[in-house]
Amino acid sequence: MTLPRIAITMGDPSGIGPEVCLAILREERIREVCLPIVFGDAGVLERVAGLVGVPFDARVLRPADWQRDCRSLSEPAVLDLGRIDAAAVRPAAVDAGCGEAAYQYVLAAIEAGLGRQVDAVTTGPLNKEAMHAAGHHYPGQTELFAERMGAGRSCMMLTSPELTCSFVTVHVGYSDVPGLLSVERILDVIDLTVEGMRRIRGREPRLAVCGLNPHAGENGLFGDREEERLIVPAIAAARARGIQIEGPLPPDTAFLAWRRAQTDAFICMYHDQGHIPLKALAFETAINTTLGLPVVRTSVDHGTAFDIAWQGRANPSSLFEAVRLAARLCGES
Repeated sequence: MTLPRIAITMGDPSGIGPEVCLAILREERIREVCLPIVFGDAGVLERVAGLVGVPFDARVLRPADWQRDCRSLSEPAVLDLGRIDAAAVRPAAVDAGCGEAAYQYVLAAIEAGLGRQVDAVTTGPLNKEAMHAAGHHYPGQTELFAERMGAGRSCMMLTSPELTCSFVTVHVGYSDVPGLLSVERILDVIDLTVEGMRRIRGREPRLAVCGLNPHAGENGLFGDREEERLIVPAIAAARARGIQIEGPLPPDTAFLAWRRAQTDAFICMYHDQGHIPLKALAFETAINTTLGLPVVRTSVDHGTAFDIAWQGRANPSSLFEAVRLAARLCGES
């Protein structure tokens, strides 16, 4: 059986991305499910390896080598994109140069995915402030992937053994959320979640939809009747398609243990509605995946962790799980 080739972007060079990438290149259990290829800068990886005392002996490919050998690789490798001088990188620093490098790693991985040079992309953490300083004003990597991959509709889903949530809106301020809700958008996220969970669970999923307002609006007492005008019609349309779905649920009780046990995925109206319970219950195991893309994309569910960067303290478990999920989704596609 040919193992899927998975591009793993190194993330911001100043953060923990290089360290967790070094860990995945050494992990035998990852090699059993895929061929990991780190898209980044070999010089940064070598420098971090020396600082934290781990070996760095993976094959290094230059871009010209990659074009020639990408489909014949049989061992973990690093695609050295040469985007930053390793000696100039300061750990735990917000830096436009690092933001530019991290952005270019992602673009290269997207192109490799669209060109079928890799079977999936798993992204390491980048720093939004650094990326913005470099002139790339995306709210996050989800929006970057959707734009560059030409996705007509897409959404973020975070999944873990304890809880799975999909998001109608993500990286926007709270005041912007109501104006971004529509019956069509909510229904799109429901449909994408059903498709994604079929691949993950192997059966028809059971979904629950959170309300926007406290107490799911209390029959119009709170908010601008978003539940009645937008969420309830989307749920009704989903039920008419045969989807097993309930809601809108009051957000403060939606994630109780008994309800989680009978729900495969929750549809959340905004970022923290799902991220808070997910990170409380599954901080080290939750995986981010973007639904609706032509190429499988997963991601770690943590940031650059500047407070522990380049210290040998980073936990690579989220990256391991993200790569495993990518490999699994490749097999189901």
